[in-house]
Amino acid sequence: MRDVLVVDDDFMVAEIHRRFVDRIDGYRAVSLARNGTEALVAAADLRPDLILLDVYLPDMTGLEVLRRLRAEGNPVGVIMVTAARELDTVRGALDGGAADYLIKPFDFDQLQAKLAAFAARAEALAAAGGADQSTIDALFGAPAAAVMPKGLGAETGRLVMDAVRAAGEVSATECAELVGISRVSARRYLEHYLSIGALELRLQYGAGRPARRYRAR
Repeated sequence: MRDVLVVDDDFMVAEIHRRFVDRIDGYRAVSLARNGTEALVAAADLRPDLILLDVYLPDMTGLEVLRRLRAEGNPVGVIMVTAARELDTVRGALDGGAADYLIKPFDFDQLQAKLAAFAARAEALAAAGGADQSTIDALFGAPAAAVMPKGLGAETGRLVMDAVRAAGEVSATECAELVGISRVSARRYLEHYLSIGALELRLQYGAGRPARRYRAR
């Protein structure tokens, strides 16, 4: 079980993120922090495996929290969860050693894909023995490979990506028909590739809930 610290100054947003985390197998939210000071104290006291860290906090930025964690030698995984889209902020997160970056608002499936990717990387790094080139490429973000979350296969993943590229844009149902898998499975693959930046999302509005359509970047 991986422990998660949720950091956000908006109580309602933090509570939503906490509930999302508790719905994901293998993860549990152990505390909420409303500012950078609380986040640093909780990180030291609770030693979580992962922090969902907002950028805009009342006493210091999330990037400053990240820098202080690393200066203290704390290797905790950090996923920036923020509305900040500026490239300087994204660059600061990368330079500070953030594991990932998720733009608010987001839905449960997007967070689930990010946490699945985080778990896959952690498991790959914890594996005994050496690493082959494909594993190293995946861990360092090489475009030719990706660490697949548990339950997803690399070969089926390639078929999904091939189908998206061939069609130009697909829904989960269309992808499932093209690849020959269930719609639920297709959605998991599509959301995984969306989470690592290989795909982008377009919401198609009509009657009822907007349809999620995916295309290659």
